[in-house]
Amino acid sequence: MFQVEKTVDALVLWIQKFFEENGKGCPAVLGISGGKDSSVVAALCAKALGKENVVGVLMPCGLQADIDASYDLVNHLGIRHVVINIKDAVEGLTGAMPKEMPLSRQAEVNLPPRIRMATVYAVSQCVGGRVANTCNLSEDWVGYSTRYGDAAGDFSPLSHLTVQEVKAIGHYLGLPTHLVEKAPSDGLCGKTDEDNLGFTYAELDRYIREGKIDDPEKKALIDKKHKANLFKLQPMPSFDPEIPTIS
Repeated sequence: MFQVEKTVDALVLWIQKFFEENGKGCPAVLGISGGKDSSVVAALCAKALGKENVVGVLMPCGLQADIDASYDLVNHLGIRHVVINIKDAVEGLTGAMPKEMPLSRQAEVNLPPRIRMATVYAVSQCVGGRVANTCNLSEDWVGYSTRYGDAAGDFSPLSHLTVQEVKAIGHYLGLPTHLVEKAPSDGLCGKTDEDNLGFTYAELDRYIREGKIDDPEKKALIDKKHKANLFKLQPMPSFDPEIPTIS
């Protein structure tokens, strides 16, 4: 049984310890999408560090239909925020690609999240901050994140918590229901995460925590995605020349 109060207390202490050891007095900086993950991480950081020590970065790509949710979150928490539209950066880099090497579909999808993370780090370095990763266990399990994009960060409060557990924390922290229950989406392709994945997070979370799933085709799909994307969760392989040291 998931113990939300105990988990929140432990998370707050964990965040405080991270900053004590890796940036005492630094603010936490994170991208704000208006969804449950960034909302919960922002709320946890505000609880752990004080709202004055959290900076949200809103990054629409042109017009963003659901950006009001992001404003709702920063206003609800009372945290500092900046708005940086990444449209020109995305279009500039896309247009700079050589004609003989047009962007593949995968590159096109992953470019905006990587530009967003570069933007968050730019803001973080301007305020002397530490970047919060907002990925959860469910997304990481099936590789639903962009390497060096939303998968990056300096500390990760939610990476061992499923979507259902993150929602429970959001409700416990008193976040507005429409933010906690907002259908997860990257805000770029016009589809929800579950549309893209081919299964619901409820099904995925049950499979992760209990090893149970009713649809064998969905089980096979989850297993395939998990195996194919394990590399995202591992350190970059590095060559060891095994040069002897002189003692």
